[in-house]
Amino acid sequence: MLRNICARAIFVAVLAGSLHAAEVPRRSPEFAVALPNGKQILISEQRGKVMALLFILTYCAHCQDTVKALSTLQKEYGPRGFQVVATAIEPMAKTMVPDFVKRFEPAFPVGFNEREQALSYLQHPSNFRLLMPQLVFIDRTGTIRAQYTGDDPFFGADQEKNLREKIESLLKSGDVKTRKAKGGARK
Repeated sequence: MLRNICARAIFVAVLAGSLHAAEVPRRSPEFAVALPNGKQILISEQRGKVMALLFILTYCAHCQDTVKALSTLQKEYGPRGFQVVATAIEPMAKTMVPDFVKRFEPAFPVGFNEREQALSYLQHPSNFRLLMPQLVFIDRTGTIRAQYTGDDPFFGADQEKNLREKIESLLKSGDVKTRKAKGGARK
């Protein structure tokens, strides 16, 4: 009897988690990240690049670690068409971002958004417990190919390796399509 109750509880927990899972792959809706200088970055402006859209809290140690790792990878893969954009979504993010940028010196733009905007983009309900960071990978055509929440093993001990593999696979996928479109074949 107890085993049956436990099995049902696990089933309900898994089902509840899957109800909040974002649809992947999906077309990236337009999303604007406000920058401290008053400008903004539109996701659509990044079409043609492989993009990592990182949602952070400036005071979150896991977010800071991910920013450091992606900063290194931005420098390495940027020339091949990779672009990271981060957005802080805590209350008062607009005032926190300049100090964050000064402290961590990311190799990519860091802006801010309201939490509700992030939840909508991430396809999470408004009451969703947001575990940070949240990371979305968008391919060159504007399609979201992967989405990770802060509790995903993707962010574990092998975070940089996992990031590198995802970036490489998306860059290679785009390279093959680009070569085929131009009439060349990959050997």
